[in-house]
Amino acid sequence: MTLCLSGIRGFPKLWKSNPYRGQVPSHSYLSLFFTNYHVIRNQQRWFSLKPISPQNTKVTDQLIAKNRSVKKGIEGSIKQVSHPPHLFAAGAAKKRSQTSAQNNDHASSPPRNTIQLPTKPLNSEEWDKLKEDFKGKANFENWISMQMAHSNSSIDVAKSFLAWVAAKNNGIVGYNLLVRYLHLCVFYKQTSEVIDIYEIMKARYKSLESGAYTLLIRGLMDSDRWRETLKLLEDLKKVMTPSVRNYNDCILGALLHQDVNVAWDLYEELLSHELIPMLETLKTFFDFGKDIKDDHYSNKLLGILLYLRNKQLYPGESFAHSIKTWFESIPGKQWKGQFTTVQKSGQCTGCGKTIESIHLSSEEYEFLKEKIMTDVIDGGDQYRKTTPQELKRFKNFVKSCPPFDIVIDGLNVAKMIPKARESQILLEVVSQLTKQNLQLLVLGRKHMLKQSSRWRKDEMEKVQKQASCFFADNISEDDPFLLYATLNSGNHCRFITKDLMRDHKACLSDAQTQRLFFKWQRGHQLAIRHIFQGSKITFQHIINYDTVVQTTGDSWHIPYDEDGVERYSYEIPTRWLCLHQET
Repeated sequence: MTLCLSGIRGFPKLWKSNPYRGQVPSHSYLSLFFTNYHVIRNQQRWFSLKPISPQNTKVTDQLIAKNRSVKKGIEGSIKQVSHPPHLFAAGAAKKRSQTSAQNNDHASSPPRNTIQLPTKPLNSEEWDKLKEDFKGKANFENWISMQMAHSNSSIDVAKSFLAWVAAKNNGIVGYNLLVRYLHLCVFYKQTSEVIDIYEIMKARYKSLESGAYTLLIRGLMDSDRWRETLKLLEDLKKVMTPSVRNYNDCILGALLHQDVNVAWDLYEELLSHELIPMLETLKTFFDFGKDIKDDHYSNKLLGILLYLRNKQLYPGESFAHSIKTWFESIPGKQWKGQFTTVQKSGQCTGCGKTIESIHLSSEEYEFLKEKIMTDVIDGGDQYRKTTPQELKRFKNFVKSCPPFDIVIDGLNVAKMIPKARESQILLEVVSQLTKQNLQLLVLGRKHMLKQSSRWRKDEMEKVQKQASCFFADNISEDDPFLLYATLNSGNHCRFITKDLMRDHKACLSDAQTQRLFFKWQRGHQLAIRHIFQGSKITFQHIINYDTVVQTTGDSWHIPYDEDGVERYSYEIPTRWLCLHQET
């Protein structure tokens, strides 16, 4: 006889014949499924915040609607820049990759499924037939449940599958299959089903895996039993530090149910673990704060903005709208916000105020210089591609020269035009800069001095007459030399290379120093915009303002990520939220 279940509520009785109070199997669903399909990595797209139960509808709907990333019209017009994007501008790397040659894709296509997943519930005989047709080497039940979870099959299909499994196994459904069904219940916001599975797991297992805790917390956070997410969080803390997502969901649950104190306590606890909160979490604090007229809450929101500054984090466009809405809702303060850009001069197009300078103070410069010398030049991995003797020779060479105005990565610059003669390109760049009476240093490799079709000896001799030159061994790494010469020449010195120095930034010992290095880099790295043989070379201007959250007390300027613009970690946003108090 086929066991037909109308819902998961019939599942508790399946466990009575085989009680078990142990831990989850070591080969359970979470280690298998999450690894194969990267659920944790993409979980923001897998789960929805929309509640299923009618209770808390008013509060819930307000917050959930605000949390959706909906493209909103930007107030005012933003002038579009026609020339190529700046080296560090958001989206610049994406555009560069689109204009470069397409790489051949050698990736093999994924193997085809031996069977098609059903799109409607099956009875016992139909599941038997599907199993007979299955030609894969994997366990059929395991394979089907994984595919259902990955494809987000309908709840009804999953229920019919679990009913078939239970009927074939004396009423027993394995942990892996149960948790995959839990994933579907969370995905489709079936709160009552999530609660039933939660009860089964509490009765069946002493502890769960981290992924099961994550699913349960997410599934319960907008229900009347949201406080049990706090207990689940405590259980998780017994074995590991909860994830940012775990804290995010518990904070959202607290705010959805208007328990502000619990939400802030969880936020402080998250920071105490040195975790970076999700921007979604921070956005929700602002959304919720619009209806709270409390100075203590307001000060905490301003603290979040300072946190964004210190960590050099950028809100998304929807988050920026939430910040603007909150400021404008503060009674009696007369805040007015607008979305705008910043001019090359560093002046805000919206309010006219000057944005903070990109240039380091003398104290910051000396601190960074010492750190780079310690972590990158002396303590880095450059000795894999050079020798202590050569580095010493270079340091003595720099000491014997006057301070440089510009340090040039010769090999990097020479290769900017693929089909052009490299020595000619380098000579044109050096010749143009020499006309400006600049003290130049060209760094290169010894092979550049040998006559070849790419390197003409007479042109390299002209380069050496116009600039100081240092040619390292062919196996040597240029970048440590470039950084050393630039920093030793003083804060005025600039450098030219297409290299974005990400490896050397990673060598720095802490995040604060890495952010300081990135600030220095943006204020000192010159990029060649146009270079044509026989014509004038144009350089991209160096942005002289710092792209970071900042305030003067009666104004805030907040750079944000524009929707639809893909920004790499070494790029910065080009759009700003300008907030100022009207008098």
